[in-house]
Formats: sequence, C-alpha cells, structure tokens
Amino acid sequence: MILTTTHTVQGREIREYKGIVCGEVVIGAHLGKDILASFTNLVGGRSNAYESTLRETRDGALAEMIEEATRLGAQAIVGVKFDYSVIGQGGSMMMVAVSGTAVTLA
Repeated sequence: MILTTTHTVQGREIREYKGIVCGEVVIGAHLGKDILASFTNLVGGRSNAYESTLRETRDGALAEMIEEATRLGAQAIVGVKFDYSVIGQGGSMMMVAVSGTAVTLA
C-alpha cells in the first residue's frame, strides 16, 4: 500500500477514488509511565515511555486505515493527515487519528 501526504502519487495516475479512510486509536497512560515522565521532566531529556506509547498508538491508527483501504480495493492512500489529541479527565488519554483518500492507480 502506497501512503503519501500529497494528493498525487508521483509518476502514477489516479484511476478511481474509493473514498475517505481513517483509523483512530485511543490509549490511556498508566501510573508507571507518568512517574517515569515526571522524573524525565525534572532532569531533562526525552521521555522514552511516552514516545513508545505514541509510536504504538500511531502505528495502530495507520494499520486500521490501511485495513479499511485494502477492503475497498485501494492501491494507495493519498492526502494522509495525522491528528494527535489529549482527551479524558485530566488529559489521561491520548488519541491518534489518521485519515486520507483511498485510490486505485493506473
């Protein structure tokens, strides 16, 4: 599956637009990650705990979107856009949403 943030696929003609596809994943942070992140905040540096959670969430949303496009018979997804949000009481959860347009190519 070809994924691109542009609205075309270089060197390929879009034959058919199959529709908008998306994937969303919401994941909650847990106390252990919060404690590690607080420590990192005090001493400086990157928070590996939160970064791995963010990667996992993003990859899950991408997988959902690709699965939906595959069911539609698409060969590519153009105009891919990511949206990251903190939700829930006290910002205890993170949502990653990804969307694009599923297409077939000539």
